[in-house]
Amino acid sequence: MRHVIWSTLEDTRIRVPLSDNRMPTLHTRYKVPHMDAKGESDSFFGDLPTTYLRTSFYWDNLIHFGMGPRRNSDGTLVFLLPMADRKLPGIAASDIGACALGIFKRPAEFVGRTIGVAGEHLTGYQMAQALASSFGEPVRHITMQHSQYAQLGFAGSNDLANMFHYQHDFNLEFCSVRSVERTRALHPELMSFQQWLATNAPRIPRHN
Repeated sequence: MRHVIWSTLEDTRIRVPLSDNRMPTLHTRYKVPHMDAKGESDSFFGDLPTTYLRTSFYWDNLIHFGMGPRRNSDGTLVFLLPMADRKLPGIAASDIGACALGIFKRPAEFVGRTIGVAGEHLTGYQMAQALASSFGEPVRHITMQHSQYAQLGFAGSNDLANMFHYQHDFNLEFCSVRSVERTRALHPELMSFQQWLATNAPRIPRHN
């Protein structure tokens, strides 16, 4: 093989060891299982000409994973993102393949490197305002303690709670490796959140 791209994420245990009680340990060996399992697998690619591609929150999760706004009993829409005022790197899932193609076109530059991609870095408030503009009605951002989020009861809520906790506590580091400018250099047609919403807002459920 001349060039491999491995879609990976940070092993959060490098910054938050299992002995760190800021977040619970899950499955006896992880802090954020879906991140840590990928991060620890990076070592399997050491003998291959690999680019380690770190992706961001898929905006498509608002459609397919039930993370979009919900309607309160009073009829208003609220958008839950437990990041307080921190920014969340996000990207359209359809842009990730185009970014990978951009990496494949420049092997001499990217083999052996770790590259993060994002379409935009936005706070929950900024995402709520963009959603409101697309929906034509107000959307209010709400946050909560990560321990509360873990108790919401949907599949994977504890994993996601720890993920958001990690991205909150190490926000500068997490965002800095996901440069929007570098991503756009790989894929000039990279979408912003508002551009993604222009096509996809009607597909986002607005649950009660």
